[in-house]
Amino acid sequence: MRLIPVIDLLSGQVVHARKGQRSQYRPLESTLCQGSQAETVVGALLGLHPFRTLYIADLDAIQRRGSNADAIAGIRRRFPQLELWVDAGIGDEMALQDWIDAGLGVPVIGSESLAAARFMLTVRERSQRFPPVLSLDFMGDSFKGPAELLSDPSTYWPSQLLAMNLARVGSDSGPDLALIERLAAAASDREVYCAGGVRNVADLEQVERAGGVGALLASALHDGRLTPADLAWWDDGPRPH
Repeated sequence: MRLIPVIDLLSGQVVHARKGQRSQYRPLESTLCQGSQAETVVGALLGLHPFRTLYIADLDAIQRRGSNADAIAGIRRRFPQLELWVDAGIGDEMALQDWIDAGLGVPVIGSESLAAARFMLTVRERSQRFPPVLSLDFMGDSFKGPAELLSDPSTYWPSQLLAMNLARVGSDSGPDLALIERLAAAASDREVYCAGGVRNVADLEQVERAGGVGALLASALHDGRLTPADLAWWDDGPRPH
């Protein structure tokens, strides 16, 4: 499986995301490092395991309240070997072009940021250097985005998808296995990543059985429930079945 650590940026700090209630997010407290400065946290995550990809949620941009572009650019400069997947609230052509011109990494298009499903056609056409990732965003059982995104996978879905259940993020309630199974079944030629809820190795095993090819990770890294040995086994090595 491909394991991808997550940082959520709000007002220039890494925050601890919980259940999608963004007004209640507080600065990250981690066993891996002191403070919540973005480059410090990323360095600590890479000290835990040589991750190849980092997912960044720019919560200010997603909420249309500014951006953390400078912090993201700083991460790009300090860790040039790290592939960045970034949800910066891209929902129109201007924002998409600005991201492409910046050249900071893979654009993650959150369904909650889209007014119309057809915008994904533009994203897929223009994002040739960094093929996009589509985050299909749910809050519990409710889909956050244009209904057409779910009804016509062959037209709108790129090759990589996030099964994002915001209610599971930081909730300690486990991944949404039914959602992963649903998306994997709807488009078997796409890669589906679990986004939200992974607590331990047992959850990774269930995600794999549900059809997920990888998982976004946050709390379980910072509190030590996933160890360096766990990460090395699951991210790099073969697993017995």
